[in-house]
Amino acid sequence: MFTTALAQREKTEQGDLPLDLFAAIETLKQELNAVILAHYYQEPDIQDIADFIGDSLQLAKAAADTNADVIVFAGVHFMAETAKILNPDKMVLLPDLNAGCSLADSCPAEAFAAFKAAHPNHLVVSYINCSADIKAMSDIICTSSNAVKIVQQIPKYQPIIFAPDRNLGRYVMEKTGRDLVLWEGSCVVHETFSEKKIVQLKIAHPQAEAIAHPECETSVLRHANFIGSTAALLKYCEQSPCQEFIVATEPGIIHQMQKRAPYKRFIPAPPLNNCACNECPFMRLNTLEKLYCVMKNRSAEIILPENIRITALRPIQRMLEMSV
Repeated sequence: MFTTALAQREKTEQGDLPLDLFAAIETLKQELNAVILAHYYQEPDIQDIADFIGDSLQLAKAAADTNADVIVFAGVHFMAETAKILNPDKMVLLPDLNAGCSLADSCPAEAFAAFKAAHPNHLVVSYINCSADIKAMSDIICTSSNAVKIVQQIPKYQPIIFAPDRNLGRYVMEKTGRDLVLWEGSCVVHETFSEKKIVQLKIAHPQAEAIAHPECETSVLRHANFIGSTAALLKYCEQSPCQEFIVATEPGIIHQMQKRAPYKRFIPAPPLNNCACNECPFMRLNTLEKLYCVMKNRSAEIILPENIRITALRPIQRMLEMSV
């Protein structure tokens, strides 16, 4: 009943919607010469209609390579900003402009500028999960897919600030042996997983492998059989002979895991409390209805000051160059 009421409210707020949203969106794609890019954490319907699904690195590359006139970015705000930074002459739409990111919000520009000034001569490597303003203050951008590879390419004598995710930073330090100066930011989703409950799940499912995103806390990572980006987790599940997996990342990716390995079982890692806290509330703001409406109305467009865009472009380009 609640779902029906919510759908009716969305319909009232957004006007009459076509009966077949999938067909209507396909028609709009042709009319606009649009491409739909979606993150693995989006709802299944959006993943199924997307032209490309990926993690942050894959989506950045897809945005850089597209020939479309309009990019509809089904993800969160910093992802759509990255697409706009790479495509200043294209229209970039986000289904819901309120789809932010707790990690990006944990690193406000003014505070980070002071932090950077307190560490002169440090190279700034920033996780892509940050605002355009933070990217503009960075030397190199990275993702969870390439953070270790990028830091390994930086001379050992060069001191490094790593922002904004402290958990990913700690993971990079462990893998590279580098001493990084960490900004104390975090993702509310990846910090909510319960070590105790994961251990209980491993006991209840002794044949299952635990897999985790490096944004998770160290207490969770130490129980993981495999640690990797969303794309790496997906590939691992597909190729591993194991038949059961405990998945410590946003459970939206399980839709793709089930599509690629339908005969395997995927168990979402539980949060600390009895809630849906392992679901990103920002990613879930995007819906198929909103995606249709922004395409139909050319609304919810990402606009960036040109000086910020140009300054933020260079560290993204360095990431792409160093990721080859």
